[in-house]
Amino acid sequence: SNTLDEPILTTIGRDFGKVGRKTIQVLYPKGRDNALREWDLWGPLFFCLSLAVTLSFLAPGQQASAVFTGVFALLCFGSCIVTLNCKLLGGHVSFFQSVCTLGYCVSPLVIATLVSLFVHHIIVTLPVVAVAVAWSISAAVGFLAGAQLANRRLLAVYPICLFYICIGWIIIIS
Repeated sequence: SNTLDEPILTTIGRDFGKVGRKTIQVLYPKGRDNALREWDLWGPLFFCLSLAVTLSFLAPGQQASAVFTGVFALLCFGSCIVTLNCKLLGGHVSFFQSVCTLGYCVSPLVIATLVSLFVHHIIVTLPVVAVAVAWSISAAVGFLAGAQLANRRLLAVYPICLFYICIGWIIIIS
């Protein structure tokens, strides 16, 4: 359909609706309808910025900009490296589709970061982050299962686990 003549609020509303549906698909993975097959980078950008901003609020005053930059770079380059690994292993998934999926699967970690922002006890933060990391890994592996990696599946899953565990560790130590 031609979207050049539609009002900007209609475009923004449609994009927010798509981001919401894809986020719900990650948070509630029952009955996957493959909404993440149609990639976009608005949701991953939103979650990347949300995580970086929230973690920069948790950082000491002088380190806030360094934490923001580090988390943003880790998420951007990390998802590209994990995607490249999947592609080099012979996965049948497009580059942007994989980056999109990995970005949307950060959403449970954003929720865990918001919990750690308001509750500063490691007794609460540690289990919440552990569940969020497991949820993110499970969602990412489930969505990227269609990459058809055959006997190289473990080689593709390991970097995904390492990626989300590193993000979870940053949340815990902040």
